Amino acid sequence: MPLRLSAFPKCYLEKIAGERTMSVFDWIEMAKQLDADGLEMFDGFFTSLDPGYLDTIGEAVHAAGFVVPMLCCSPDFTNPDPDARKRAVERECQLIAVTRRLGGPRAVCRVLSGQRYPGLDRREGLDRVVRCIEEVLPVAREHDIVLGLENHYKDSFWAYPEFAQKQDMFLELVNAIPDTTHFGVQYDPSNALVAGDDPLELLRHVAPRVVSMHASDRYLADGTTLDELRQADGTLGYSPNLRHGVTGKGLNDYDAIFRTLAGVGYRGWVSIEDGMNGMDEMAESLAFLRRKVAQYFPD
Repeated sequence: MPLRLSAFPKCYLEKIAGERTMSVFDWIEMAKQLDADGLEMFDGFFTSLDPGYLDTIGEAVHAAGFVVPMLCCSPDFTNPDPDARKRAVERECQLIAVTRRLGGPRAVCRVLSGQRYPGLDRREGLDRVVRCIEEVLPVAREHDIVLGLENHYKDSFWAYPEFAQKQDMFLELVNAIPDTTHFGVQYDPSNALVAGDDPLELLRHVAPRVVSMHASDRYLADGTTLDELRQADGTLGYSPNLRHGVTGKGLNDYDAIFRTLAGVGYRGWVSIEDGMNGMDEMAESLAFLRRKVAQYFPD
């Protein structure tokens, strides 16, 4: 069957999870106009983890004609405080159960490495993350949920960027977790761009382990080059000259991306991370992805 598409309201993230001026139910209602099969959730959207409250979200999603393929979580497994790391593990385990409740078996629960704290040694940071993921994995197996490690930039509510942002660090972390049934990669080509890496090179390394994908795009402001945006450490910050926009019209080569995924038999979800300039652009991005899915993943 063709790949299924889900939508994530990046444009409303602050309103739903920060300001609380918009609810997850408002988003579900708005999403009815979109040609999507699922709605990706973020744990910050929830005002409670009470089962009754979660069930009302699930009922609203299903009534709107969608399912929940993935829950985006942002555990901080590199925190220098051991108690904080323990709480991050406990929270991630709770959210694995939430993922199962809302999405059913084989849904994806995102994991991250954690923040790149000043002075954090690479080896110590990797050891912390691996230990935390290994503590979480048995719970994922128990609930038959897949952990998706994202090549991430930075959670919107973090002080520091992702510890395993750069490709070499990310690949070392992925390869340290041999489980291929309940652990894999949540691939985001735009985040590779932000990291100063080649999205296609990263994908070639991880394609067999990709379990879900974010489809967004980035654009350079007129008169700007990637080289001008690169900082001394080779990464890219969220410069105002690097912008979100309609998927398929930016820097990512989606033909090459989908060709690579099709070559390894990918059958996971593609979640659009878009809408920074309104719902019309989100609809345009979904239409683009529908065409690409039909081209590279026919029935």
